[in-house]
Amino acid sequence: MKSLEEIKKIREEKRKELDLRVNLQANTVEKHILVCHGTGCTSSKSEDIIKNLRKILEEKNISNVRVIQTGCFGLCAKGPIVIIRPEDIFYSNVKPEDAEDIIDTHIVKGEILERLLCRDIDGTLVKRLDDLSFYKKQKRIALQNCGKIDPENIEEYIAFDGYKALEKVLFEMTQDEAIETVTNSGLRGRGGAGFLTGKKWAFTKMAEGTQKYVVCNADEGDPGAFMDRSILEGDPHAVIEAMTIAGYAIGADKGYIYVRAEYPIAVKRFQNAINQAREYGILGENIWDTDFSFDIEVRLGAGAFVCGEETALLESIEGRAGRPRLKPPFPANVGLWQKPTLINNVETYANITKIILNRSRLVFKYWN
Repeated sequence: MKSLEEIKKIREEKRKELDLRVNLQANTVEKHILVCHGTGCTSSKSEDIIKNLRKILEEKNISNVRVIQTGCFGLCAKGPIVIIRPEDIFYSNVKPEDAEDIIDTHIVKGEILERLLCRDIDGTLVKRLDDLSFYKKQKRIALQNCGKIDPENIEEYIAFDGYKALEKVLFEMTQDEAIETVTNSGLRGRGGAGFLTGKKWAFTKMAEGTQKYVVCNADEGDPGAFMDRSILEGDPHAVIEAMTIAGYAIGADKGYIYVRAEYPIAVKRFQNAINQAREYGILGENIWDTDFSFDIEVRLGAGAFVCGEETALLESIEGRAGRPRLKPPFPANVGLWQKPTLINNVETYANITKIILNRSRLVFKYWN
């Protein structure tokens, strides 16, 4: 268990440790080798790249370089992707056998491996990720931690303002203020329906009943869809934090995430994140010595496309065949086990912490 003060201390110290720009200014030589360990790059043997890099560093007795697995960088066609920090040199289509060359040439000699650099759409070689045309017009919000942190290390999430939004909600905001902040942001359900998120939260809070539930719909069944999977694999704590905030806002003490079993990496990392959050006292009874308690369970889907529909998903969680229910009543009033239930998509939850921390600036405008 970690107290709130211990969490703040971890945030401060871990951020300094990960911010290699400070080390660069201080003329130190520590480097981080970030390797994508999302589904796309893993299928192209990025796990072997990580193992080879660590083995070679150990054999050569190089102790000032860390190999860090990350979530998806987004450019899967160029994977596996490796980034060397603090220079932020970007290598694409890396193979396990390239590990020794990366260590000998880049780490030891300080020379860039041109053969592993990525070519932009105009054919020019690009040294840094942000210089690629693919990234120049992007502003990551839901995915801002993917490719930046180790998704299996809670302290790296904390270092980048993780669980700071939960702290703000629990100690500075009422339930209605939290809901109002989400409402004012204009965020709509990112699962496709586009219903106003804040309004759904408000309806569930107003529903009669002492037992309420928060559910995350991670049954991403559309062919080729990768958004939810990328978030769960690369930044699982962002969803846990958002579901906990939602629990506080609507008056729920229990959450469920429904993930399709075909996402083994996402399932593993999310369960790992839950276990870490419990260990650090962020999930469980009386979070940070407040009156608020909340916990989350993972439920696996069997690959039924129809369970992406919210009421069919609820049927499946309850152990029945995933068949949609007639509406009304809506889940906000009669949901899981006939109790008021809030259901949002992974991507919707992934935006919540950013909205809370940037309540005066972050406004979502999708369509008229």
